[in-house]
Amino acid sequence: MAVRKLSLDDFFEEEQYALIGIHCNIEDYRLAFLLNQALDLKLKRKQEDVCNPSQNSNFSIFEWYDEKQLITYSLVSNACKVHSNNLAAELNSLFSNDTINTKTHYLVPEYKTVNYLLKIETEFQNREKIILNKTLKISQIITAYSIVATNLKSKENLIFS
Repeated sequence: MAVRKLSLDDFFEEEQYALIGIHCNIEDYRLAFLLNQALDLKLKRKQEDVCNPSQNSNFSIFEWYDEKQLITYSLVSNACKVHSNNLAAELNSLFSNDTINTKTHYLVPEYKTVNYLLKIETEFQNREKIILNKTLKISQIITAYSIVATNLKSKENLIFS
């Protein structure tokens, strides 16, 4: 008797999106404002951040859905700093001073130097180079480049909805 195997990969396609890594030292709201001006977008801060409960981290996200071109733009912070008190060090310490540890968590740990990620969800990938060139013209951005999302180990972190 022949054994047949059904693969769900045949039925579910991977989400089509382009990913741009942005290096800059400005705040997230300022970058969203500059991208809105340069790319003619309407990015707005979402009510809820992207959460990772296992790491106790929240990443800010700005999003806009272009109804005319059926494109969703998402600007998300790649780094989150979490502050915590070190109680074990306080108990073993001769002097009881507050020691606060800061740990940085990353949404995409493969790209720790990237400050922000711009995700462009669309069926057509032809706009990525145009967006990248316009993004590089913003003077506050140090550099920006395309990231191949299929090679990422943490691509499940890029599912925002």
